[in-house]
Amino acid sequence: MEKIDQLWPGGWQFLFDDQLFQPGTDSFLLGAFPQLKRGEKVCDLGAGTGLLGLLLLAREPSLHITNVEIQHAACDLAQRTAALNDLESSITCVEGDLRQPALLPHGSFDVVIANPPYFAEGSGAKAENAARRTARSEVTCTLEDVCRAAARLLRWGGRFFLCLRPERMAELMELCRRCGLEPKRLRLVQNTVRSAPNLLLLECRRGGKTGLTAEPPLIMTNEDGTATADVDAAYFRDKR
Repeated sequence: MEKIDQLWPGGWQFLFDDQLFQPGTDSFLLGAFPQLKRGEKVCDLGAGTGLLGLLLLAREPSLHITNVEIQHAACDLAQRTAALNDLESSITCVEGDLRQPALLPHGSFDVVIANPPYFAEGSGAKAENAARRTARSEVTCTLEDVCRAAARLLRWGGRFFLCLRPERMAELMELCRRCGLEPKRLRLVQNTVRSAPNLLLLECRRGGKTGLTAEPPLIMTNEDGTATADVDAAYFRDKR
């Protein structure tokens, strides 16, 4: 079912379909992770319904976002979200396969961002429909495909941001380096200070020098059960 929500009361609205991609905490945390610069060109690989690009624009309105999405229904919702907020000049939606080298000009982006499928094909809980299987599992593209596409699209020195499950961290680091994307900044996400990490946020640089900074963990819940300041910031609760 198609639905509509807002980033904050009176703020930008976004469309989604709960049979396609439901807005998730991982998208909001990833949207708050990059250190953005004015006027940068950003490509969101596997953009779904375009929420991540909207989150970035809310933090730096001078960006230009290019959404790449293979599913027609999701791409349509992303385009309609852009129109709903009068952001057609800031958001371009490209319906296509990120594995195709001719889809977009090589080296044309300052930033690439991705919330890729978390599970290798055949692993993880099976989603109930094809659209969600595409979002959750490596059905139409693998993690390596995403890394290769990011390396192809980034200019020299450009940055790649993504989130993933911690159990694939070693694989992710190896793939990024193999593609010429040097891991530079890592932040693990934990529900509480005592729980194990359940998400990682990673920044890589195309052609970067060796040297990884591990930031303090992002804790989601205080001891009294309330959301932490990091989570409040990711959800724009300072605007409420």
